[in-house]
Amino acid sequence: MANLTISVDPRLLKQARLRAIEDGTSVNALLRAYLERYAGIGGVDDALSGFARLARGSVARSGLGGRTWTRDELHDRSNLR
Repeated sequence: MANLTISVDPRLLKQARLRAIEDGTSVNALLRAYLERYAGIGGVDDALSGFARLARGSVARSGLGGRTWTRDELHDRSNLR
């Protein structure tokens, strides 16, 4: 793998590192992923694994009992008007 040197404002880099830590990644990994997308490399598999990572970190829940829906409830469109 090749190395790349870039110049970045120190405050920007510090904020990027802090945010990357919060997201469980690194600035290096973020830049690599960006360059892959920019170059058109990395496809559906990468997108799906990224989505799965976000879903695992989500705080959204269906409740203690594990809410379930009926087929009719799932297909109800009456509240879309």
